Amino acid sequence: MHHHGLFPATRLRRLRHNPNIRNLIKETNLHIEDLVLPLFIKQGTKIKNPIASMPGHFQFSVDNLEEEINTIVECGIKSIILFGIPTTKNALGTEAYADNGVIQKAIPVIKKIAPDLLIMSDVCFCEYTDHGHCGITTEHHDVDNDKTLEILAKQAISHAKSGADIIAPSGMIDGMVQAIRKGLDGEGLSHIPILSYSVKYASSLYGPFREAAEGAPKFGDRRSHQTDYANTHESIRECALDIAEGADMLMVKPAHTYLDIIFRIKQTYPSLPLGAYHTSGEFAMIKAAAEKGWIEERKTALEILTSIRRAGADFIITYFAKEAAGWLHLSTNIQD
Repeated sequence: MHHHGLFPATRLRRLRHNPNIRNLIKETNLHIEDLVLPLFIKQGTKIKNPIASMPGHFQFSVDNLEEEINTIVECGIKSIILFGIPTTKNALGTEAYADNGVIQKAIPVIKKIAPDLLIMSDVCFCEYTDHGHCGITTEHHDVDNDKTLEILAKQAISHAKSGADIIAPSGMIDGMVQAIRKGLDGEGLSHIPILSYSVKYASSLYGPFREAAEGAPKFGDRRSHQTDYANTHESIRECALDIAEGADMLMVKPAHTYLDIIFRIKQTYPSLPLGAYHTSGEFAMIKAAAEKGWIEERKTALEILTSIRRAGADFIITYFAKEAAGWLHLSTNIQD
């Protein structure tokens, strides 16, 4: 039995000949509903600081959010993820779970402007600690894993109580999903899902983000808790643990250079929704090459975002969400 037929009777170009046929049989579609836009919110007033390495992105203070949120809603984006930048940092990152913390103040404001916008809240400590690491550090400058769990649960509860729809812990702290799940459930917040950054590699592609979120480590690096980019099996184990601890959704970060990992995770755990974080460095590379006129920004970004979906991501956190909203709206009328 020839399942594939033979030339000349079988000609695959027949199915590419007509744009309508191409659209009919297209396997992977990119929709604006699949894209999540990150926002950086800085404590203070009258702030709209451009982020040099991330053209089109800013740090906003809460009082300056309205215009931005309205634009986001108008262009059809359905979900955002928030990162907070406090004015005061200390060794314990107490601002992360303060009632008047920057995210705690921002969420109700956003909800008032756009009640239907889905708010994911990044839960970690690197932006809130004076040392820039993801939790409580020991005297030997390592992150004390189990002490950090307690404050992570506090931070998650405080974000959920402020109105976050999804809690997204990003610190790669062992046991973080379990600690957060227990914390939320104990506060009557058992309906709030956890999107775990289950697979977060120690990558060089976070550079611009660290400028944007002011969360670069002051010493050392994060290789003791983020995954080694040479490894795959480690990531599968990370997901297995997170699932056992009660994660509702998984994430792979970065995305473009980790398509094989996205594919493996989706194949291994097909029943869990999978997100991918198209990182600041991946965004910046496309922007910089496009500014030089070396690549076409729209075509390149859409190709990469589609590839991330094709590899198995159900949704993508991307700094291109706003542009993509316009491009996808247009592309229904454009034939490339």
